[in-house]
Amino acid sequence: MTGTTAPTRAGRRPSGVARPALGVLLLVAGIVLVAVLAAVDTTQGTANIGVADVWRALTGRADGADASVVVASRFPRAVAGLVVGFALGVAGAALQAVTRNVLAAPDTLAVNAGAYLALGIVSVSGIGLPVVAQSGVAFLGGLAAAALVLALSGLGSGTLRLVLAGTALALGLGSVTQALVLLFPQQTRGLYSWNQGGIAQNGYDTILPMLPVVAVGVVGFLLLSHRVDALALGDDAARGLGVPVRSTRIVAVVLAVLLSAAAVTIAGPIGFVGLCAPALVRPVARTFPTLHRSWALLTVSGLVGAGVVLASDVLLRAVVSGDRAVTVPTGVVTSVLGAVFLVVMALRMRDTGQTTPLEVSRIPGRLAVALTVAALAAALVGVVVASVLLGDAMLLLGDVSNWLTGRANQAIAFILDTRVPRVAAALLAGAALALAGTLVQGVTRNPLADPGVLGVSSGAGLGAVLAVTAVPAASTWGVAGAAFVGAALAALVVFGLAARGGFRQNRLVLVGVGVSAGLTALISLLIVVTDPFNANKALTWLSGSTYGRTWQDSLPVVVVLVAALVLVVPAHRELDLVSLDEDSPRLLGVRLGRTRLGFLALSVLLTATAIAAVGTIGFVGLVAPHAARSVVGRAHARVVPVAVLVGAVLVCLGDLLGRTVIAPAQLGAGILTALVGTPYFVWLLLRTPRSGQ
Repeated sequence: MTGTTAPTRAGRRPSGVARPALGVLLLVAGIVLVAVLAAVDTTQGTANIGVADVWRALTGRADGADASVVVASRFPRAVAGLVVGFALGVAGAALQAVTRNVLAAPDTLAVNAGAYLALGIVSVSGIGLPVVAQSGVAFLGGLAAAALVLALSGLGSGTLRLVLAGTALALGLGSVTQALVLLFPQQTRGLYSWNQGGIAQNGYDTILPMLPVVAVGVVGFLLLSHRVDALALGDDAARGLGVPVRSTRIVAVVLAVLLSAAAVTIAGPIGFVGLCAPALVRPVARTFPTLHRSWALLTVSGLVGAGVVLASDVLLRAVVSGDRAVTVPTGVVTSVLGAVFLVVMALRMRDTGQTTPLEVSRIPGRLAVALTVAALAAALVGVVVASVLLGDAMLLLGDVSNWLTGRANQAIAFILDTRVPRVAAALLAGAALALAGTLVQGVTRNPLADPGVLGVSSGAGLGAVLAVTAVPAASTWGVAGAAFVGAALAALVVFGLAARGGFRQNRLVLVGVGVSAGLTALISLLIVVTDPFNANKALTWLSGSTYGRTWQDSLPVVVVLVAALVLVVPAHRELDLVSLDEDSPRLLGVRLGRTRLGFLALSVLLTATAIAAVGTIGFVGLVAPHAARSVVGRAHARVVPVAVLVGAVLVCLGDLLGRTVIAPAQLGAGILTALVGTPYFVWLLLRTPRSGQ
């Protein structure tokens, strides 16, 4: 036996010696690369300062002008990139380790959204806080958001639940913060730009107070590393080793949020670094087993995170001119890169979420369906009448009658000439978004699908914002056309990538979330770099506001909505078959690919024209068809009219509340629908079984 085992041990010994040496070389190479990136970053900017000037400033031999620029701006920016990237890389690696979820990160746990809202509330209150106190506020907001997401998604329940819960909560919290920005523009000045994330600094006043916070978080994780290693064996095995599983996870989440809060305080939310850094390290761990130990994984992930932030800043300033680069946040670059990374991960991930037929509800009789439609029609009439009569000026039905007959006085005529087109735009947009959501859910057989979640709304938003900011005098049809092009391109990417394997649930939603995140970052970029007038206009438009809408704005929606209803209503049986499974349509002579493509094209058209008319309005395409199916069953001959009515009521009611509750100030209908849609989405997610995720 000895003779047979000795050669094996002798053969393994060189690799055992070489691997630690290679690991050290890898670590040294990473440190050198980060140092080089930091050095290059200090040479970039509006002032013409080269490597020699930086070296002279570092050794104290530079003249006054060069030294002041390098010491006061360039060095702090590079240090901020190092600290922020390292903190986010460690936080992301720790969250993924304790949740055993490769998509856990400060972004997907809504930590950034919670911190953003908490700091927004402090800004509105007018309370001036020192840097450490601001970090404490961001920590509390981020911790509350992360705790809620983890409670909703559960630990070990799969990537899809966590991403959906985090995305929904981030949308809801972001809507509240957006409302604060619009209602209190003076108190929240600069908050939107800060939310995009930028490492530009003016000295070390913000960085130095956060260094002890980052040190506490990193040291805490290193002390906790042996427990995290035990968690990798499974909860039962960890308990068998005497590890308190629940308290370990709680402490790890708290430390991760602490690191994220420090990063947010220094540079604002830098997106997706915590997701990308551990994912880049994970494949290397196959060659270097030491990286399977959590202390090594956390350290290297932090180093990679620093490299990602610095490389993004270097890339930004290399591509964009010096003067323009000052206004472009680094977080936009990391968000776009992270969105691409998320899409790639979604495509490579093994998808176990099956595309099953939409949920089957009780099937009511025709009388019950007729009564439901009648009740919704009456509710819509009531909401429309209230929307016409209520607002900054209260009117009577007699005033409306006089206006219709041309006998109203000038003041009332002016009010109704501006108010009625707004009501019509809200009604039509709600109906169009509801029909679009019905088609998307039917084609993908996914009750969680929605034009907003799947990136179609963000594509339309990018096209429309580009038209609004680049061509302020763009016509209604021009904005609608730009929105359609953006929505079509986004839909082509999302549905094209998800079509492989039959629109399976995990892949479709994760690709949609990734594309939506990237397009949202580009929208933020356009708003940040444009002039203030167009930026305010775009921000108001993104809130789903009907302010200033005319009959011409609603015309494209009318055309597309009527055409879509004419095409969809007679084809309700084909939509029923497509939403059933892959085989039934083919057996009954339905051309599955052609029919699916036609329905998706209609949904893109509906979404684009609705967003071009009233701006971004979320969750309507999710809530309306789901509510319709829960009441009248799964047959689309019943679902379509009910969903259209529900969507119209939701957006009209949101617009009415936004115009009246805090009058004379106004909130966009999109903010109100997000506040209603977020808890509904969470409730729907809780009802979805956790198995098969």
